[in-house]
Amino acid sequence: MFKKILIAEDHEVRNLGVVNALTELQIDHFDFVSYCDDALKRIKTAEAEKEPYDLLITDLSFDKDHFQQNLKSGQELIREVKNIDPKLKIIAFSIENKPKVIDDLFKILSIDGFVSKGRHDGKELRNTIKKIFKGEKVIPQEILNSIRNAPLEITENDELLLTLLAKGFTQSEIEDHFKQNNITPNSKSSIEKRLNELREIFNAKNNIELVVICKDLGII
Repeated sequence: MFKKILIAEDHEVRNLGVVNALTELQIDHFDFVSYCDDALKRIKTAEAEKEPYDLLITDLSFDKDHFQQNLKSGQELIREVKNIDPKLKIIAFSIENKPKVIDDLFKILSIDGFVSKGRHDGKELRNTIKKIFKGEKVIPQEILNSIRNAPLEITENDELLLTLLAKGFTQSEIEDHFKQNNITPNSKSSIEKRLNELREIFNAKNNIELVVICKDLGII
């Protein structure tokens, strides 16, 4: 079992649940930090002292306060940590439920497990730690189902198009933005055609519903 664990979590009540999970697994050496910057410092120090952590458990969202921080999210922390120790096992422990956001954690940031905060998260966290220790990747089934059912035909230009639409841009304004930034195709007819295709992909009746669906999936 893992011997040395670091937990980055800024809510004390959540820390109690994590402590209980680790105690049941008979893991004695674990440290808590409330800021991503502090987590990164701990990991760097542990590496320098040749006593690295085996596992990082981190939230994704951290409340802002009067302490200035360079790293403002769990995603930023994970990215920095991977540069220091690519082999460090990582669990994201979060209320995040957008399939694309979670999918990106695995595909882009190469995390090892995701645990949704909730009523039974202690049990899920214990099981996830056990499986990851055995070399498995752990994605909650409901998230896996959502990812599998999510449309795959979305490009970076589509994401920009949908983001501008969500901000209230008209199709003429989107056309101007695309042309100013040399994004092609950028004609009004091509933009309207792509919006029609996106509405079909997401089974949306109109652009408003399209934006709502894409926000729910974490695409924008």
